[in-house]
Amino acid sequence: MSIARLMQMARAGVPSGGGDVWTDPDLASASYDSVSFSVAAQETTPQGIAISDDGQTVFTTGNTGDAVYQYSLSTAWDLSGAAYVGAFSVASQSETNPQDLYVSPDGLNLYIIGTTLDSVLQYSMSIAWTLSSASYVSSKLVSAQDATPTGLYFKPDGTRLYISGNTGDAVYEYSLSTAFDVTTATYVQSFSVSVQETAIQSVLFNPDGTKMYITGGVGQNVIEYAISTAWDISSASYNSVSFVLSSQDTAPRGVWFKTDGTKMYMIGLTGDTIYQYSTA
Repeated sequence: MSIARLMQMARAGVPSGGGDVWTDPDLASASYDSVSFSVAAQETTPQGIAISDDGQTVFTTGNTGDAVYQYSLSTAWDLSGAAYVGAFSVASQSETNPQDLYVSPDGLNLYIIGTTLDSVLQYSMSIAWTLSSASYVSSKLVSAQDATPTGLYFKPDGTRLYISGNTGDAVYEYSLSTAFDVTTATYVQSFSVSVQETAIQSVLFNPDGTKMYITGGVGQNVIEYAISTAWDISSASYNSVSFVLSSQDTAPRGVWFKTDGTKMYMIGLTGDTIYQYSTA
């Protein structure tokens, strides 16, 4: 089930087919599950992470192999059962420093952001959540906003794109006239996070767009912001909530949440590992 559908059902208070209803993570009370999975055999400079809505497929990216990597989980949302599946190179597009990735809720569109091209690269997957079926589609240059883009995230309906960058220490918002088509993206506005973090690594949102989360390399934590007008980052404000990740990795990169908000997953550069947390 897509995040968009989960969002609609959560607003109505209706569980999904799997019983999942989103509850915002309680970062102040989060704890490490003592569960992790090393990706070092595939990538020694991991950067980003994305997980399918059913919790059974994990994608990561990194700039040693210049690729996206796919893993399967034998038990949904449990890293202890992770197994490597395969990889897809993005080097053909000359992106040698991929920083983060995003997959559309239906698993058919893959996006990579990198600091070589300062662009969002879009790929299609003819088989949902299957890297072996991926092919390049198009790109969107974002250097006019930030010369060191590090993270990206989409509104679930594909009409908004958000990018983090550590040149401007900000999150940037774009409007898409055609959902999930990056060539139709138009820059809208930005939101500075420099008071909280000067080396922003990734950005993501809760399903209804009223909370924004970033990770940072200086504070080594996940930081939460409240958004008073959903998906409008000009209405964002720091709500003094964060969670320190340095006990697991001193160079945290991408973060992802389980579809009900009760688990968090962080990929770290120092240990080349994905770590699992409880956030309920």
